[in-house]
Amino acid sequence: MSSARNRIPVSILTGFLGAGKSTLLNRILKDPGTSGTAVIINEFGEVGIDNFLVEASGDALVELSNGCLCCTVRGELVDTLAYMMDGIQTGRLKPIRRVVIETTGLADPAPVMQSVMGNPVIAQNFELDGVITVVDAVNGLSTLDRHPEAVKQAAVADRLVISKLSMADAAEIGALKARLAALNPRAPMMDGNSEGAGVAAILENGLYDPATKIADVDRWLRDELANDDHGHDHHDHGHHEHDHHHGHGHHHHHDVNRHGDDIRSFSIIHDKPIDPMAIEMFTDLLRSAHGEKLLRMKAVVALSDNPDRPLVLHGVQSVFHPPQRLAKWPDGSDRRTRMVLITQGLPETFVSDLFAAFTGQPRVDRPDRKALEDNPLAVPGLRM
Repeated sequence: MSSARNRIPVSILTGFLGAGKSTLLNRILKDPGTSGTAVIINEFGEVGIDNFLVEASGDALVELSNGCLCCTVRGELVDTLAYMMDGIQTGRLKPIRRVVIETTGLADPAPVMQSVMGNPVIAQNFELDGVITVVDAVNGLSTLDRHPEAVKQAAVADRLVISKLSMADAAEIGALKARLAALNPRAPMMDGNSEGAGVAAILENGLYDPATKIADVDRWLRDELANDDHGHDHHDHGHHEHDHHHGHGHHHHHDVNRHGDDIRSFSIIHDKPIDPMAIEMFTDLLRSAHGEKLLRMKAVVALSDNPDRPLVLHGVQSVFHPPQRLAKWPDGSDRRTRMVLITQGLPETFVSDLFAAFTGQPRVDRPDRKALEDNPLAVPGLRM
């Protein structure tokens, strides 16, 4: 695990057409804190990098006047990242500190996230640091009503940046914020018009503090925000009980699948170390049988073979980043297993019961894996 911290963090900047991604990207690039950043965009024609384009340093890379590199996606994103890493390792390109990928406005962010997490070579050199979603204050509500991609972009975000606030009235802004909070209670909302130094901090959403390189589990999981500010569901399985606090603020009653009312964000907390095989089987079954409904999962797990070195899990649908063990728990950190899930069409009761089955909860001590794979509903306590 000594090489784990040498991976380059990748930020994904997404948002629907016209939301203001390019404007935000330009603002971020003007911050001195973004030095050493490489930007990957879809086409130069789609995005305006103000006054930054200076000289070509290769057939696919452009050096910006602030020293950053800019690159278009040629073919697959994986190929672009591999090309970039090869250039750094051979000395053709200067070292980079971060990669920012700007998606097209119509994109489902999941495949972009999976490109970073799912390819073994890419995952060895890069890590998904966070998803920043830009939402337009004027058109955001109607966009969420009309476009399922926009709903997904908001639901999986680590940070929501609301643009064009000066062009919207208080009622519009309030309704949009309520809708976003219902879709994604853990993502902080930021004003997209903030200027000056510090804007680069928008990109910092990962497990590790960029200055100290020390794990920041609480910030990564956003537990305090979810439980204290929004009162969302919080399950403590350590005492074989389900403690449900239902705080789903769904203000819209539309067609469920299209408008995201079937998206849930919830957490599972377990206060005893877990057998490594049990967590592996739980994760494998969840992603293999229900991966399309698992929009995102983040977890820090206390394992019974070494409770002092927590396991970090990060997945998007059926694709998971290679599991990593931290050297130790962050000082003062809650040492319980904590799991945050964002699901679509997958009830939290099913997920929590499945977790309980694998971690030795009542009724099911250690289920047979093949039986579960053949028919998860046959195990007592599991239901859809």
